[in-house]
Amino acid sequence: MFRLKKLIPLFIAALAPAALAFSQPTEIVVAAVNNGQIIDMQRLTSHFEQANPDIKVTWVTLEENTLRQRVTTDIATKGGQFDVMTIGSYEAALWSTKGWLLPIETDESYDVDDLLPVIRDAVSHEGQLYALPFYGEASMLYYRKDLADKLGFVMPDNPTWEQVREFIQKAHDPEHGIYGVGLRGQPGWGANMAFLTPLVHTFGGQFFDMNWKPAINTPAWEQAIGFYVDIMKKYGPPGSTSNNFNEVLALFNEGKCAVWVDATSAALFVSDPAQSKVHDKVAFATSPTGPSSKGALWIFSWNLAVPASTKKAEAAQRFAKWATSKEYVRLVAQEKGWHLVPTGTRKSTYEIPEFQAAAPFAKTEQRILNGIKSLDDQTEAPSPYKGLQYVVIPEFQAIGTGVGQHISAALAGKTTVKKALEASQKLAEREMRKAGYYKK
Repeated sequence: MFRLKKLIPLFIAALAPAALAFSQPTEIVVAAVNNGQIIDMQRLTSHFEQANPDIKVTWVTLEENTLRQRVTTDIATKGGQFDVMTIGSYEAALWSTKGWLLPIETDESYDVDDLLPVIRDAVSHEGQLYALPFYGEASMLYYRKDLADKLGFVMPDNPTWEQVREFIQKAHDPEHGIYGVGLRGQPGWGANMAFLTPLVHTFGGQFFDMNWKPAINTPAWEQAIGFYVDIMKKYGPPGSTSNNFNEVLALFNEGKCAVWVDATSAALFVSDPAQSKVHDKVAFATSPTGPSSKGALWIFSWNLAVPASTKKAEAAQRFAKWATSKEYVRLVAQEKGWHLVPTGTRKSTYEIPEFQAAAPFAKTEQRILNGIKSLDDQTEAPSPYKGLQYVVIPEFQAIGTGVGQHISAALAGKTTVKKALEASQKLAEREMRKAGYYKK
């Protein structure tokens, strides 16, 4: 008995490291894009960890193009490096059909029916959610109302590109540091092509005909891209081929651009006095239309998804649901202000009086999102794909990025629009033939 009593402390001491290891929280790794709202989420993660002490969240934050490359490689190879991924609606639609994402299990407390239908549909497959939208967006026109008033220009709620061009010309004043327009120029299917694909659609063009043959080297594309290159060269800031969303946002917030067409999610930052020097001088309108009334808008969402390769699915889904919940919206409002809450995903957000009072863009954004009833029928001529700013086929990443590079070269003056489209057509034909969509 005496010997046993002496051994008990030794036995307990031997168990202590194992007990300590058992009590360690589960670490989940989140791969995230480096935009403002996701950075806010990272800063607020301590609230989740306090409420869920059994989970520790580690962040890997990357620039958009780098993020897409990293997560695509990881998920395709089943690398298992990440437990939660920030992915776009394009990846959600494509990867859910490949079995690369785990279906998201929700209960009544999450209130799936509160999600805007067009955003929910974009991240679902056969009625099952495979990603949870953190924020959603269409596209919107931002313009300097103070300059419009000074020039006696009245911007319509639903303008055409010709009307917007008139304002761009009048407002362009580089001697005083104001450029008529700022638009994405950095090449990439999720960079300059996010803007240019809807522009092509509203000018009557499309990526593919009904036989999946590329339709890039066409008069409609030449008219759309020619218009873009012309206004950017004449009225845009220098170095535009390096500018993506974040860079143009910074220029606009500094008061250096009179017009910007981009995601509705930018309205949060444009309207924030702490970030924008022109927060009280901006007005909003629907994204401009061209010769066609179709296709001018885009729908996109950044979402949290759980890859099938994770070994920490329960913890990963718990975090994804927290970060996309009604409660998270109120947490952001409490910590950052109502004007900075993520929008474009939940109907209930637009019904909150405090948000309505703090967000001058809310009515325009809600009107635009509610106006998009379907992702189909967004091209003037029949097409085999859903319109908007991407085509949900695996080959589109390579095609879209390649086309974006050729157009960026035309914007930089290294080639002509015509030659850029000829090269883009050949690139797309090569990729589609290689993938077996059609034979030469």
